[in-house]
Amino acid sequence: MLREFLRSPADIGAVAPSSPRLAEAVTAPVPELGDPVVVELGPGTGAFTSAIEEQLAGRGVQFAVEMNPRLAEQLRGRCRRVEVLNADASALPRLLAERGVERADVVVSGLPWASFSERVQSEILSAVGHVLAPDGAFTTFGYVHAMRLASALRFRELLCSTFEEVVPGRTVWRNLPPALVYHARRPRTPCAWPLPVVPARRYRGEAPGAAVSGARTVG
Repeated sequence: MLREFLRSPADIGAVAPSSPRLAEAVTAPVPELGDPVVVELGPGTGAFTSAIEEQLAGRGVQFAVEMNPRLAEQLRGRCRRVEVLNADASALPRLLAERGVERADVVVSGLPWASFSERVQSEILSAVGHVLAPDGAFTTFGYVHAMRLASALRFRELLCSTFEEVVPGRTVWRNLPPALVYHARRPRTPCAWPLPVVPARRYRGEAPGAAVSGARTVG
């Protein structure tokens, strides 16, 4: 992971794989029953991929869209039941259509949103909104240290303009770096979302799982 970050920090976005705690929080919307279509954007080394694969246990269909060819190849070798697509996340509607899939029940993202331009952020969110089922869920996360970056603020605005419901989940302090999870549903209706104050002292341990009253911008 560190090697890929040094090669392309804007595309990788993190120096270490996501922790099991973050994987658990991000993949929470994966249905326990039925045969859902689950799509992951930016799987990296596969922390979320493995968690999703374990939850599905052979049910449904699982896709992982990874632009980095080396990471995509490594993921294919580790997660045999996952269809790994070496492609840009903004091409998601076409990628699913080519495989006879119209809608995704869950879309999970590990992409480094704060590293992207407004155009790239908008294109990817539009692609997610296009494929997400009416009752589907989109989950992503942002790093606490990047909450006030201009690109992170912009992403929050785009997220809220793409989905009617955007809810901050629990902050995962036992991750490097600490991260806040976001759950979004019902594409394309704007929402309003204020910014909360995050106490620096909480970095020393994981905060309780209660929802945050405001929004911390994705980074």
